[in-house]
Amino acid sequence: MKHKFASRQIYLFLSCIAPVGKLVFLPAHLARYAKNDLLFPAALQFLVQAGAVFLVLLLAKREKSLHEMLADVFGKIAASILVCIFALFLLFCSLLPLLEQQLFVQSEFYDTLPSLVAFGPFFIFCVYLCAKPLASFGRTWDILAPFAAAGFVGILLLSAGSADFGALAPVGAAGGGGFLRATASATSWFFDAALLIPILGKFEYKKGMAWKGALCYLGGGAAVLLFLAVFYGIFGPIAFNQLFGFSKTSKYFSGITVLGRIDYVFIYALALVMAFYVALPLQGGIECVVQAVGEKKYLRTFLSIAVNALLFALLVLLEYRLRDVLSVISDTLYWIFPIFFLLVPAIALLLRRRRRES
Repeated sequence: MKHKFASRQIYLFLSCIAPVGKLVFLPAHLARYAKNDLLFPAALQFLVQAGAVFLVLLLAKREKSLHEMLADVFGKIAASILVCIFALFLLFCSLLPLLEQQLFVQSEFYDTLPSLVAFGPFFIFCVYLCAKPLASFGRTWDILAPFAAAGFVGILLLSAGSADFGALAPVGAAGGGGFLRATASATSWFFDAALLIPILGKFEYKKGMAWKGALCYLGGGAAVLLFLAVFYGIFGPIAFNQLFGFSKTSKYFSGITVLGRIDYVFIYALALVMAFYVALPLQGGIECVVQAVGEKKYLRTFLSIAVNALLFALLVLLEYRLRDVLSVISDTLYWIFPIFFLLVPAIALLLRRRRRES
């Protein structure tokens, strides 16, 4: 088998690229429910997701795709149905990042243009990305990782001096109810382990890869926790109302009055990485469908156009209710995410054991 991804690229995705998806709405969302305790629900989510990453990377030992593993147990037809269901889940995962990016682009970059005019070109870009085989994007992660790291470090360096970390005290002010609600609703932002499932069979398992991948993810999570501390240290009680926090914390840097908005260099670096990260669930969903029905000429192109056209039409219909949709996904439908990112790899590992026993 020819492997498309290097283990290095998997680690870079987990440590540098995946954490970028937690910087748009999540900080304000956590502050809304957990207040100054926002670090604790985020830390718990990173720990759970790291466990899910560990399970997914253990599956890579078999050097088979999800469809091939399921076909060994249930047969090809049932496997195709199950993989298509998983593809629908990945498309559902794409809604929250897409809505975040539409509001972010409109608010921060093109506030004088209608949102669909400003964000519409993204779907042309996304059609191109999704028409390419997912396995060809390992090199892309090599390129994006330095942008993500530089953007993250730059924003933190410009912001940390303005933060009052005493705002994080006293611990436990939000109470158990606030902690539980923040933890549950934050699940909607944590599905990175599921993004690795479509590329199973496309990289070789190296010794210790499962725990190394989990540690890389926790390392990226630690950087996000540091940003959350800085974010709340700057905005305090009004943090819940500060959407797009990563683009706002750095503007309080004292040197900006002399140097200008140099922070935009780092904001644009992170925005570039986010554009690729938002497309990942769509790419993964299309990859799953291709696994289910088999590789056919122009199939990826057709699926890419169809999926992006559907999502664009959905955003047009929901243009004036985007915040309501975000609320429904994060506050009502959050329970869907752990079913797929945690139970799917866990059950897949157990299926092999059951088959051996039989």
